[in-house]
Amino acid sequence: MSDVQRTVAAPDPVAGDLIGSGVEGGLREQIDAWWQRVRGGEMGALPAIGGLVVLTILFSILSPYFFTAINLANLVNQSASLVVLGMALVFVLLLGEIDLSAGVTGGVGVAIFVVLNDVVHMPWFLALLLGFGFGIATGALIGFFVARVGIPSFVVTLGLFLGYQGLALIVIGSGGLYQLQVPAISAIQNSNLPVWAGWALLVIVIGISAATSFWDRSRRTRAGVPNRAIQLVWIKLAVIAVIGGIAVYFLNLDRSQTLFPVQGVPMIVPIVLALLWIGTFVLDRTKFGRYLYATGGNTEAARRSGVKVRWVKWSAFVVCSTLAVFSQLLDVARIGNVDAAAGRDIVLSGVAAAVVGGVSLFGGRGRLIHAALGALVIAAITNGLGLLNLPSGINLLVTGGVLILAATVDALSRLRSGGGSRT
Repeated sequence: MSDVQRTVAAPDPVAGDLIGSGVEGGLREQIDAWWQRVRGGEMGALPAIGGLVVLTILFSILSPYFFTAINLANLVNQSASLVVLGMALVFVLLLGEIDLSAGVTGGVGVAIFVVLNDVVHMPWFLALLLGFGFGIATGALIGFFVARVGIPSFVVTLGLFLGYQGLALIVIGSGGLYQLQVPAISAIQNSNLPVWAGWALLVIVIGISAATSFWDRSRRTRAGVPNRAIQLVWIKLAVIAVIGGIAVYFLNLDRSQTLFPVQGVPMIVPIVLALLWIGTFVLDRTKFGRYLYATGGNTEAARRSGVKVRWVKWSAFVVCSTLAVFSQLLDVARIGNVDAAAGRDIVLSGVAAAVVGGVSLFGGRGRLIHAALGALVIAAITNGLGLLNLPSGINLLVTGGVLILAATVDALSRLRSGGGSRT
């Protein structure tokens, strides 16, 4: 039986086992096994975490404003749309595909929502459903041409990237600008949780993470799959508690410069965390997620193992386009308006976020948390360079250099792990 057949037939393995299985034994043995995988090229999000730490230290030294409560809150809001778009692109990157139209798809979808609400006076929730419907239809269209017709995703999505810019001009009009008139949507990016709710959120996150970890262990025990050392679960929960506690503490500080206090965890945080958890659950613990990894790892082997490859690709593009609409909705909620250029420039940053975070461009390797960490790296670069009053051209140069470095690391890691060969 092939590796892919074992992957598809195994009862509910987690996605981490598809990427690199842990070994049964004590904590020391499993740490040694992880280190061997890192040395073999499977570094995961390690470079992104290291980059985020280095950037935080560097910008904190260069600018007294970077590591402050107000800037941390701004960074959270500014990075939210990029985090979601990066996660959206993971679904197609895992297949070894790409969606260059994700940004403009989200822009047009949100433009439809805002115009229908402002001009036609359609109820905002119905208009929003139509905006998401546009994203679903676009994903289905891309999936048809890629999975059914066999056109490379690069060509299909590049065509839509160009064409949808024209569609945006038709929907909004050249030079047009529409204000977002829905307070409930604006509040997503402009409101904060009460101070007590931030700590309650941390407790809920730790509780859900613990419940999920122990549920996974029970499933693996029933399936006869080796479990990792229980100490790793406690270490993970401790890391979440420490990092989350520091974040909540700083975000709960008063960051206003007036008599009216502004404090609390931004409202967008629990929304993005919920989206991250749901997406991770789908990829790690459902048949669709297993098939997605299997298809990206070896499409022909997955097909021969009974995976409906066309359906998997179709579904992945639908998920990507739908999340892209939500990504642009967050951006519009933050700035308060939408124009014909919405989403035009963000897609390349989304791809960069996923790759910088450790998602492979060659398919079959990566997780949503990797894209989220990569997005934070890209956002930190933009935010930090902005605080230093450097030209925007420097920001593009640095971001491009980081992307090339991440892609190089990805290619070299595949060579070291035997996943590719030099030509």
